Amino acid sequence: MPQAALNCQNQSYHRREPEKEVLYQVIADNLETFLDRLQFEGHELPGYVVQEFYDYLDCGILQRGFARCACESCGKSFAVAFSCKGRGFCSSCMGRRMSDTAAHLVDNVFPHVPVRQWVLSLPREIRYRLAYDKKLISEVLAVFLRVVQAWYTTKAKEQGYVDVQGGSVSCVASTKGLL
Repeated sequence: MPQAALNCQNQSYHRREPEKEVLYQVIADNLETFLDRLQFEGHELPGYVVQEFYDYLDCGILQRGFARCACESCGKSFAVAFSCKGRGFCSSCMGRRMSDTAAHLVDNVFPHVPVRQWVLSLPREIRYRLAYDKKLISEVLAVFLRVVQAWYTTKAKEQGYVDVQGGSVSCVASTKGLL
């Protein structure tokens, strides 16, 4: 097992225990029955969805693989379980991905200027359609970005600025079947 060095500064590491979470227990207890029932009824989930379920059940479980880590300052050694890196319903991996993306944008992409976050939330009925139509979601996003950019341009002109050019980073936060 590769050994990674960490600096814990005498803070203790506590392993996330997904097997104790309600969602994990429900999926672990019912996944096979659910998949069998779907097959019996003549339905089938896409392969990537089934794989996401199985990957989720392995996420954070030491028996499914881990890295041995050691603190650089105190030498304490501990195991860190591998993660699924899923995008469907693993709150740990989605949270880590969101945090890593935000840190990357702030540290490496955005200039040192004020930044504002805009969130477009749509009615559930529309979300279902967008989840399965990449062209439509691109068009909706383009309209949203045009409106936001127009608002900023108007506000800038009111304050005497000209040739204002904004930028945007877009993240679509929905997954098929989990809206």
